[in-house]
Amino acid sequence: MAKSKLLRMDNVGIVVESLNETIAFFAELGLKLEGRATIEGEWAGRVTGLGNQHVEIAMMVTPDGHSRLEISRFLTPPIIADHRNAPVNALGYLRVMFTVDDIDETLARLRKIGAQLVGEVVKYEEMYRLCYIRGPEGLLIGLAEQLSKNRNPL
Repeated sequence: MAKSKLLRMDNVGIVVESLNETIAFFAELGLKLEGRATIEGEWAGRVTGLGNQHVEIAMMVTPDGHSRLEISRFLTPPIIADHRNAPVNALGYLRVMFTVDDIDETLARLRKIGAQLVGEVVKYEEMYRLCYIRGPEGLLIGLAEQLSKNRNPL
């Protein structure tokens, strides 16, 4: 019997309080809204282990069509933990990193809608310029500008 293999990473899930604000932020970054839906009922709770749930979701896709964010707003059950302002060295999932063609222009656009630079923009060898920003609701997001076209992306 052949060993099953991983085909792709489908999406990264983010839970937020304001779905519209978060959609607007990621749209400004360059992602496209692929769709919105309400997920509810006992069947969904069997997947998540939360029981009967009611969740509004939005799926956003990167310009290349290969990566997606599933942004969720839980109406029920209520949210029980908040990791949005956890420091960079907190355990667990930390951030999503996006490659952009111009980090300075991207930062300028995102700052206009509330993004805050966490540290500073730094250069990693001759390969990348990198930074972390806090987006809506304190979400930690990484930005990378590839300087050398001869290297693999992060």
